[in-house]
Amino acid sequence: MLATGIKTPVGIKVSGPDLSVIEDIGKDIEEVVKQVPGTLSAYSERVAGGRYIIVDTDRQTASRFGLNVADVQEVIRTAVGGMNVTETVEGLERYPVNMRYPRDLRDSIEELKELPIVTPVGAQIALAEVADIRIEAGPAMIKSENARPTGWTFVDIAERDLGSYVEEAQKLVLEKVKLPAGYSIAWSGQYEYMVRAKEQLVVVVPVTLVVIMLLLYVNFRNFTEVLMIMGALPLALIGGFWLIYLLDYNTSVAVWVGLIALAGLAAEIGVVKLVYLNYAYTEIKVQAAHEGRDLTIEDIRAAIVKGALQRLRPVIMTAATILAGLLPVMYGSGTGSEVMRRIAAPIVGGVSTSVMLIMIVLPAMFLIWKRRELKI
Repeated sequence: MLATGIKTPVGIKVSGPDLSVIEDIGKDIEEVVKQVPGTLSAYSERVAGGRYIIVDTDRQTASRFGLNVADVQEVIRTAVGGMNVTETVEGLERYPVNMRYPRDLRDSIEELKELPIVTPVGAQIALAEVADIRIEAGPAMIKSENARPTGWTFVDIAERDLGSYVEEAQKLVLEKVKLPAGYSIAWSGQYEYMVRAKEQLVVVVPVTLVVIMLLLYVNFRNFTEVLMIMGALPLALIGGFWLIYLLDYNTSVAVWVGLIALAGLAAEIGVVKLVYLNYAYTEIKVQAAHEGRDLTIEDIRAAIVKGALQRLRPVIMTAATILAGLLPVMYGSGTGSEVMRRIAAPIVGGVSTSVMLIMIVLPAMFLIWKRRELKI
């Protein structure tokens, strides 16, 4: 809201040269958007709905009385708007004293027309003799963006995710609202920043996965082990998606941040598990070499069981610590809690499944890999 001025999740900005046309387009958009499922309310600003008193000075008539435009405007400014004539001092407080004509002399057009003006020769004339006073319609407030007048339409939604709602609304507005030449529509509000974040995530998510793969390769120096851990990541994310679904959270930037964090966490746990599987496998391989025999499938299974059990407690403790830290966030309330819950939900849901999958699936993948490597 601070950046775009839009107080609702979705805002529609109509820009063009004529405020009255902008208001008409805004009214059409308001009616069309109300037909979109999920619209809670829609209101288009009446940018040309103000009422103004116009005092148009007749220069020739005023000059015959020895007056100029500034003299007439001074009377209007002083009599109607008021003038600070002094200031009262009450201790440390200062209060200005403003003077103007009584309300009964300025509360209608007829009364304003009778406002007295003193000419330079001392004669009194009515304001209506030297000025045309009338009421005209005009903009209540002029907004501009990119040096163009703009009118805003505020749209509040419920029970719909932002992306699909705006996509459907854009199609409907494009079909039913005709824009004259020189006028444009821009979709703003939270949607504007969601689009920007989506464009950034398209880059951030692949880069994150590539960085994880590079770090894994630096650690293992083997693409097979890297692929084993990366192949387990989608399975580890299942719990995160399930919890998001059960909590009825829509996909958002906060949810994607949680999923990225979950992917890093699952890869870290997988590295710990795989390192000890390799250690146990190397140990039993050396033992078999000392005994002068080849490895058997039973040896590999025994090594996998040993390596998995050695890292059982650290993995469980890691998962328990994460859950203990994030569960209060899940059930917390207050400023920012809605965003934090959506960051924590994928991690909380994914930790349980990632631990199970890494404890079960990764050792099984390791067994298949070693069997094919030894051809047994």
